[in-house]
Amino acid sequence: MNPETLEAPDTLRSALAGALLDSIADAIVATDREGRITFWNPGAARIFGFDAAEAVGQSLDLIIPENQRARHWQGYDTVMRTGQSRYVAGDLLAVPALAADGRRISVEFTIVLLRDGEGGVTGMAAVMRDVTERFETIKVLRRQLAAQRPEVLGS
Repeated sequence: MNPETLEAPDTLRSALAGALLDSIADAIVATDREGRITFWNPGAARIFGFDAAEAVGQSLDLIIPENQRARHWQGYDTVMRTGQSRYVAGDLLAVPALAADGRRISVEFTIVLLRDGEGGVTGMAAVMRDVTERFETIKVLRRQLAAQRPEVLGS
C-alpha cells in the first residue's frame, strides 16, 4: 500500500473484494436498472434462505413484502431515472423483508449506486444485516415499559 494515499494496489483490492463478497456474514445483493438481482453472496443465502441460483435473475420482489412493494419501486425507479438517492451517503435504513420460508424478517442496510464508465446508473448494491432478533427484543421491551408506565408514574 502507498502510505501517502492509503490506496491498495489493484491485486490487493481485488483479493479483498473477493474475500469480503464470499465470506462476510451480511447479505450483499446487487441489481440492474430494472431491479433484477445480478449478484447474491453466501451471506444473502444465509439470511434469506434462497441460494444464488434461485435468486439471480429474479426481481427484488423475491425479498420485499407485498405491502412494501409499491413504495419500494416508486423510490427505486426515481433513483434509476435521476441517478440520485437521499440514502447513499452511508445512511442506515431498516425495513421488513421476506425469507424463503415466508417469514418476515427485519433488515438494516446501506446502498450504493452502480455506475458505468460515463457515470450513468446501471443498478444498485445493498449490504444487509438481519436484525430481527434485536427488533423483536426492542418491541418486547417497549411493551413491558408501556405496561409498567402507570406504576412508574405513580398512577
